[in-house]
Amino acid sequence: MKEFYNNHFLKQKMMRTLLLPLFILSIFSIYNFGWKVLVLLVLNAVVASLVEYICETKIFKKKKISEAVFVTSILYTMTLPVSIPYWISIVGIAFGVFFGKMVFGGFGKNIFNPALVGRVFIYINSASPLTIFWNKGATGFPGGFGTFITEHIDQVSTATPMLLFKNGGSLTELSNLFFGNVSGAIGETSKVLIILIGIYLIYKKVASWEIMAGSIVGFTVLSLIFNAMGVESVPNPIYGMLMGGFLFGTVLMATDPVSAAKTVPGKWIYGMIIGIVTVIIRGFALFSGGVMFAILIGNLFAPIIDYTIRKVKANKKAKLKKEAVA
Repeated sequence: MKEFYNNHFLKQKMMRTLLLPLFILSIFSIYNFGWKVLVLLVLNAVVASLVEYICETKIFKKKKISEAVFVTSILYTMTLPVSIPYWISIVGIAFGVFFGKMVFGGFGKNIFNPALVGRVFIYINSASPLTIFWNKGATGFPGGFGTFITEHIDQVSTATPMLLFKNGGSLTELSNLFFGNVSGAIGETSKVLIILIGIYLIYKKVASWEIMAGSIVGFTVLSLIFNAMGVESVPNPIYGMLMGGFLFGTVLMATDPVSAAKTVPGKWIYGMIIGIVTVIIRGFALFSGGVMFAILIGNLFAPIIDYTIRKVKANKKAKLKKEAVA
């Protein structure tokens, strides 16, 4: 088994660093929603690996596929409701890996985050399974470890903290939002765990703190502006950050080193774009969330931002050099 793995997978230190906190998040997700989480994780990892293997070996004529495919499949799974039908999950991850990554040439060449490409694809084409069917978050012990899938929630309008606020203006208790015993996407519920993961990734220098900070700053400032204007569809920034997948997206999706901005000023601008766009979509669009669209929009602008910043720096350097010669 070890020989097979070494022969087919390219070892990537950064990806292995990411896999540890994702493993911990997956364990909590199983506790919160049941063993179906594990089935979805394995299923998506197999499909993602198969799609990348076919593309890498048959099209690009390479010998190995990247370990990043495991990170992609786990992140994708964490954005899903646990009740999602298996076939929809499979279609999403296959689409995300192929059209979000392989069509650009494989690992390191993709413009967009492939996990989010897959998530948005099934969100647009199969909206009901991703917006209507939710399951309760477990409490006590053994929680989800004692069941295949937790109880279904009948009242859709109050199924998740985000829907509860959007449909009725009610706010979930901060303690429940913080610790994660609520309904929602598989990996987005425990904010304390996501914050700890963010600290760990910054410490290991595999995720940009500038992007995280920029996203939080953009989100907070625009939320406060709308609060001051009396816009009721935008909650205060504390609740806003703890509801839905904003923190999950900021820590684990926006910081993807391949699709994010590379320059330091660019990282701040890129992060702020994500935070600002998330608030706008949440407050004024039909979607209850918005961070996945915001990150993809940020991905679109990341190369432009970096190019502009490098161009400005180059022009400034050339001007200074010219003045020195003169």
